[in-house]
Amino acid sequence: MVVTVLGLSAFVALSASRDIAGTDTGSGITDAEAETCRSIDPQCILVLGCAVWPGNEPSPMLKDRLDTAIALYKQGVAPKLLLSGDNSVVEYSEPDCMLQYTLAQGVPAEDIFLDYAGFSTYESVYRSHAVFMADRLIVVTQKYHLFRALKACKALGIEAKGVASNQRKYAGRYYREAREVLARVKDLFKGMIKAKPTYLGDEIPVDGDGRVTHLN
Repeated sequence: MVVTVLGLSAFVALSASRDIAGTDTGSGITDAEAETCRSIDPQCILVLGCAVWPGNEPSPMLKDRLDTAIALYKQGVAPKLLLSGDNSVVEYSEPDCMLQYTLAQGVPAEDIFLDYAGFSTYESVYRSHAVFMADRLIVVTQKYHLFRALKACKALGIEAKGVASNQRKYAGRYYREAREVLARVKDLFKGMIKAKPTYLGDEIPVDGDGRVTHLN
């Protein structure tokens, strides 16, 4: 059983690795990698949410994802940002934190779309296509997390490139990577059966005005 799980995790990582730009050292992406990202004519940059700290501050991992995505947006890699995260309780909202941070960095509100029902990596990817009508996108998160995100994109018929947002060493690395092995296998099977997310909803094309998704 353990060998099977490890093998499936390795399969996910190997099959997605060729579509990842960026490094583990925080050096960003090369001009050639940026051009490769542009080559699919992405409609948006999907930023996967993670922990928000007290005071509505992005955690270091989330801040690095946002900084990477904002840099790509300003390079003209894609015209819109899709910020997807957890807002399952009133007191906690990853998308609102991400919006506040992104606006403060000078991104126009109309170019920022929010997905408040991105409760997991798979659900964020599924909803980017089913709700926000994106079939070509750039996914931004830390490298260890990109493998299953890109595999989910492929399973759901989305053309995608990933950009690693690693800018530093993060606490809890070994726990996250062990957990990721199981998450890759779980999402692999979800993609195979095209499992639906917790919520869908009306279509909101990502080529429109992102302000229609801002609740606050």
